Amino acid sequence: MDIKELFTDDSAVSPVIGVILMVAITVILAAVIGSFVLNLGGSLNDTAPQASFDFDYDTDTNSVTITHQSGDTIKADRLNTTGLDGGSNTTAWTNPATGLSSGDTVSAGTSINITNGGSGNTWSGETVRVVWESENNENSATLSSSTAPTV
Repeated sequence: MDIKELFTDDSAVSPVIGVILMVAITVILAAVIGSFVLNLGGSLNDTAPQASFDFDYDTDTNSVTITHQSGDTIKADRLNTTGLDGGSNTTAWTNPATGLSSGDTVSAGTSINITNGGSGNTWSGETVRVVWESENNENSATLSSSTAPTV
């Protein structure tokens, strides 16, 4: 066999490249269809917002004022505060006592005031958290937490 003919004969290259491209397209299509069927791409928009909150405890009134300091604007109905009444209760930010409704948004400067209900309840040493939940309630994240001063 002539060496020159070996380098110029490319009759088998075209079918091999065609098969490789068809396999690659099939794999990519299977991955895309599989991700839609398994809803792997559905929760990509449910990423937790980035926000900073400040906690100001008032031991005289047994309340805490939580203020959004900086970060993303968040829908009020996506936020809860946990750690109240000995750590067992959760307060929604759209609770009538907070003054926010479900259509409101929480942005820098927005504050809520929560009283630790029940007689004799104090904030002493409790960890209070601001928790975000996604629209479909599949994801949640603690955006900020604070431990109350011990009294």
